[in-house]
Amino acid sequence: MALRILFVAAEYRPLLKVGGLADVIEALPDALVKLGHDLRVLLPRIRGMPQGRRIARLPGICVLREAAAAPRFKVWMLDTPALRRRSGIYAEANGAPYADDAACFADLCRAAVAVADDACGLRWRADVVHCHEWQTGLVPPLLQLARVPAASVFTIHNLAQRGLFPARTVGELGLPAWLMHPDALEFWGQCAFIKGGLQFADRLTAVSPRYAGEILTPAFGEGLDGALRARRGRLVGILNGLDDALWNPRTDPLLRARFSARNLHARRQARIALLQELGVRDAQAETRMLLGFVGRLVPQKGIDLVLDALPALLQRPLCLIVLGSGEAATEARLRAAALAHPERLLLRIGFDEGLAHRVYAGIDAFLMPSRFEPCGLSQLSAMRYGAPPIVNPLGGLADTVADATPQRLADGSASGFAMRSADAAGLVEAVDRALALHADAGAWAQLVRQAMQRRFSWRESARRYVEVYAAALVARTEAYRRAPSG
Repeated sequence: MALRILFVAAEYRPLLKVGGLADVIEALPDALVKLGHDLRVLLPRIRGMPQGRRIARLPGICVLREAAAAPRFKVWMLDTPALRRRSGIYAEANGAPYADDAACFADLCRAAVAVADDACGLRWRADVVHCHEWQTGLVPPLLQLARVPAASVFTIHNLAQRGLFPARTVGELGLPAWLMHPDALEFWGQCAFIKGGLQFADRLTAVSPRYAGEILTPAFGEGLDGALRARRGRLVGILNGLDDALWNPRTDPLLRARFSARNLHARRQARIALLQELGVRDAQAETRMLLGFVGRLVPQKGIDLVLDALPALLQRPLCLIVLGSGEAATEARLRAAALAHPERLLLRIGFDEGLAHRVYAGIDAFLMPSRFEPCGLSQLSAMRYGAPPIVNPLGGLADTVADATPQRLADGSASGFAMRSADAAGLVEAVDRALALHADAGAWAQLVRQAMQRRFSWRESARRYVEVYAAALVARTEAYRRAPSG
């Protein structure tokens, strides 16, 4: 049965991208449409985004606009004066959160309910509303309050982001007072938008099977593990996929040398081109192992472990490329280290998507010692481009990277290296194992081929989500059957 599915999120590539969520909200609807389903995406419209075509006015001063963005499904944007004042979706230019976050994202959630119930006159009604992250957490309770028959699914991309506001926010938003209850939105005296999704959605998903289990524990549950354990029967983990059209080293227009698993000689040219682009003139760089780190320079990504391990790493025959931006103190430590070791630590502060592609294509191995990682896309990209990842084996990293143990090397299933401990010593030990294998050109080439041949299909992920949607529809139907009339 073809389903009408409404995606609600704060990001969508290419219109509004901050992180990996935008890529998911582009790729997963596309995969679902290819399976025969009818998709709409609803997101906020901030300053600088295309104006689009006005298609509806909601009660108050909210306007819906349609963007000419996707060939297979429609993208609708919520346009309000408050959203148009924003230059970024999540924070001011100085990094501070917006003072009107609660009101703006409550508007997004109310718009989603109106669209789902065809209260906008668009002649389209949702069977399922798929909500992503805390910004959409009010959608499931609002659907139920309005008695909209659509089922709701809430996906946890990062439980650390909870959408916390003062308790008075519930009243200021005109929500029923009973929602400030531990079984609803209340969280240690505050209002947590994410709890709307966790407590009221018909089904919950996390972005990897391992992460779905981890968030049931105090270590990874961010204080919400009890609420999640109470609903564990409705929670499943589904891995994100990797867009082969965007991440393909054979066809990538951002690469200066293209290659495949069958033509690793050409990958050597990608390495040479990368070193030239970064201005490396040290002849010894050609013989050293080349490691890379691409991502946010924050503790979650383990960049502090990389810095702590750096003195030991620089005693090995390797170079390290770091591309990213983040906390000022971390950036300062990296700049000081790069100044002290200009031919060994190659630093680029900021983000350049083209350079990121070329780093994946040119390095020998990719560092990703994250402290937690719900799914992760960087390790998938690195493997696709022939850079076996060196990871802290948790969350999506454990689900996607197979440690290069002797047994896995023998049976052909290895694709990277897993740290034995989540500290600098564990990172150095994993790098040492990579260096030892790298010294055997034949064994390393085999590992690279195995990593490149791993596939993480959005089509398979989409099939899993369709199963979740079906279960959510059954649960919603049962809930309405049991509910008292009137």
